[in-house]
Amino acid sequence: MFSMIQIGAHKLKNNVFLAPMAGITDAPFRALCAKEGAGFAASEMISSDTLLFATAKTKHRVERVNNGLPHAVQIAGSDAQSMADAAALNVAHGADIIDINMGCPAKKVCNRAAGSALLEHPKLVEDILAAVVKRVDVPVTLKIRTGPDAATRNGVAIAQIAERNGIACLAVHGRTRADRFKGHAEYNTIADIKQSVSIPVIANGDITNVNEAKTVLALTGADGIMIGRAAQGNPWIFREVSAHLAGLPIPEKPDSQTIYHALFDHVNGLHELYGEYRGLRIARKHIAWYCKGMRNATEFRTQAYKLETAKEQLALISTFFEHPDMFEAAA
Repeated sequence: MFSMIQIGAHKLKNNVFLAPMAGITDAPFRALCAKEGAGFAASEMISSDTLLFATAKTKHRVERVNNGLPHAVQIAGSDAQSMADAAALNVAHGADIIDINMGCPAKKVCNRAAGSALLEHPKLVEDILAAVVKRVDVPVTLKIRTGPDAATRNGVAIAQIAERNGIACLAVHGRTRADRFKGHAEYNTIADIKQSVSIPVIANGDITNVNEAKTVLALTGADGIMIGRAAQGNPWIFREVSAHLAGLPIPEKPDSQTIYHALFDHVNGLHELYGEYRGLRIARKHIAWYCKGMRNATEFRTQAYKLETAKEQLALISTFFEHPDMFEAAA
């Protein structure tokens, strides 16, 4: 099930991708997932509005990570010229790969006719892809869904447009725009897309463990798989899945000390990237994910959400893993 994937000049170390997720896949998280085995990790989605490039929010999203992976920046927008300008600007600032988002179902993105809303407009899709590929001298990849809705699963047609216009790799989430994240992903359309193009196709949607990864590859014939929400608080899923697909023994689940060090380093990285005020608030959701299912996790999270300094937050994490009994809820 292991497949060697080449994106332009970049030969990936494996075929297990981290899905770009807004508010999640910043530099510290991408670094951790790469360390634990992800073969590809694009940035969070940024707007094609180049006037926003100088803002702290955009700079944080495209922060480069020295993690051994190509630096891929994901852009979103609905105007071909603006998308080409954004791609060129990001390449000038060090992007090795430009990833185009035509898969996001969020209303605030789709209301601007961007993200998965573009799937309703194949001509505009072609205009954007052609403009971006022509403008930059790095590989361009694309993320899509299977179509606007169940009655219009036009993923095959969009994939053929992508290949025709020079897209180097295509990731497909097995839901329509209308599905958002409801129900279950379907893989038949991804299989049809794989049969219709010769570029690498990456299957995405509802892959949460090694068995599902192998099953999805078998069902779709895809070249790789992309993992999103299942990596939240669990970056070790990449080493497990990549080992399994390569026919190697699956590594043991992380023990409490492994989780502690990953969480501590992750949270510390968030403080350094965003500063104390924003960093400790962003860290709260990650703390909740890492300790999910652990003894006394509820009381720990409750206390963690009340803290206002980075020093206190890191100290509380250390205390929880060293003395979990201190977080016993009051009777």
